[in-house]
Amino acid sequence: MTRHFLFLLACLLALASIIGPDLAVASGALPPAIQKIDVKRVAGQGDAMPVSVGIPFAPGMLRDAHDVRILDAHGNEVAADVKVMLTWHFHDGSIRAVRAQFRAGQGTYYFAFGEPRQASAPGWPYPDGLVKGKPAALGTLTPQWLTASLIAGPQSVAAKDEAYARYVDAQFSWARDLPVKDTTAWLFDRPSTLFTAYVRTGRADYLEAAEESYRWYMAGIKRDGVPVSPSCAGGWLPDEKPCDVKYVYIEPILLAVGLTGDDSMHDADLVTKMADLWASGGWNERPGPYAAPKDYFTERLAGLGLIETVAAYELTGDKRDRERVASRIGWLEAHQRHNPDGLGDDGSWRNSWNVHENDPNGPDDVRGASPWMSENIIDGLWHAWLVTSDARIPPMIVDFGKYLERYGWIDPKFLVSPHDWRNGCSGPNGQIAWYWSSSHAPAAAITKIQESEGWYSDGHTVELGLPVAAAYYFTTDAEQAAALKKRFAAIADSYSPSCAAILDTLRRFNWNNRGAGVAQWMMDQPAGAGLKAAAAGSAAPHADKVASGAPP
Repeated sequence: MTRHFLFLLACLLALASIIGPDLAVASGALPPAIQKIDVKRVAGQGDAMPVSVGIPFAPGMLRDAHDVRILDAHGNEVAADVKVMLTWHFHDGSIRAVRAQFRAGQGTYYFAFGEPRQASAPGWPYPDGLVKGKPAALGTLTPQWLTASLIAGPQSVAAKDEAYARYVDAQFSWARDLPVKDTTAWLFDRPSTLFTAYVRTGRADYLEAAEESYRWYMAGIKRDGVPVSPSCAGGWLPDEKPCDVKYVYIEPILLAVGLTGDDSMHDADLVTKMADLWASGGWNERPGPYAAPKDYFTERLAGLGLIETVAAYELTGDKRDRERVASRIGWLEAHQRHNPDGLGDDGSWRNSWNVHENDPNGPDDVRGASPWMSENIIDGLWHAWLVTSDARIPPMIVDFGKYLERYGWIDPKFLVSPHDWRNGCSGPNGQIAWYWSSSHAPAAAITKIQESEGWYSDGHTVELGLPVAAAYYFTTDAEQAAALKKRFAAIADSYSPSCAAILDTLRRFNWNNRGAGVAQWMMDQPAGAGLKAAAAGSAAPHADKVASGAPP
């Protein structure tokens, strides 16, 4: 270790102690090639605990895992094993994530890259670093590095005064404990929600909960059989309904591999089975084009199916999954643009309320869409955009943003006693969307559904920030952008502590937060930035800055 390096590191540490480590990294005080690892004891003992840490990299930053070194607080190299876990195979072929394994006590360490590693040591299977099912220790990275890595897509660091970050923290107080007795608490993907919270904050408690949730969830995946009903290999067993694909999540595998280095809960064959089960539909009909007005369709299945198919492709590079992503995008575009009901393109994925509620022959059908369930479609399209840059995606997102603004939110004139369907936690100006919305049905028809099914549907207002922000990110219409910005600001009323304290169902933590974090990043960009990024050849402009070594 050279004196020059020790002097540089000492200066940087001194600067960090003065202005704070987060600000030091955010301001570029730490060179991009030297980044902090905080090792936190979980279940281990002593000063030589086995530490496995996932280190994600933005495109173009790392080509050779041998160039990653682990350093102690004094700048001395620590013997380590570093293994490639993910690559940007759909981008430039560079390394997306490595797993570093080393022996350490609780404290501050660093990883450096750009020079060959001099001190190597044998690694170990991930489970060998567990103590009674828990990690001996966890290594966390700074949120500046994590968000810039794009492991969870572009994200912004959660500022200490950010209202949304406080909302997630308050919900975590009741969502923290592992919900082993409530299988519905896993709907909308609890592990990915927690991993994303870690990415935005660097918090060890979020990562610990994510790691625990991930391993418990994956232990319940059915490994044997074939991925079609009634066998449903790749399905989830704890709810005794492995053919229910809405509980089949592949994205947590990607995030766990990239953020903890845990490759012990899956192999390529299992990922294939999980993706194939989504392609078969499980106990639902096989997914495909929306071809007739009474076809079965839910926005939740369409959106989650796209998210998980994208994740499968990111993990394996399987050509079939890439083709499935393209097909699912095509089905959504055709559904939005050329709805077979003949009522035109209103920007939604209009379908049948009666079929949606499993009563296809019921009277008084209402053609419309669920605003909050459609958030899942926007989330899926966003995931697909980051991987494919498919030109069909931005117009779909922008047009749904128009639909949501015009038809999705309940006009305050309807919010009069005794039909103010809102929870009072968001105050008199709290936003609430229709439980079932429509551009064609009379107000009486959707009000009837709201009265029956939609009390307190403002419990979904937080996640609706994503379709609002995504439309803002892609729109070039100044008037629409202004309306969306105003709407997003109004959504913040639902971040109140009293709203966060509501524990009506544990899965609320997941549905509120799985995709809502990126909305904060989107609204920090100029309106229409997404299309400018596309013109520049990048789905995420954030990546270009990081790859060049500029501060994110």
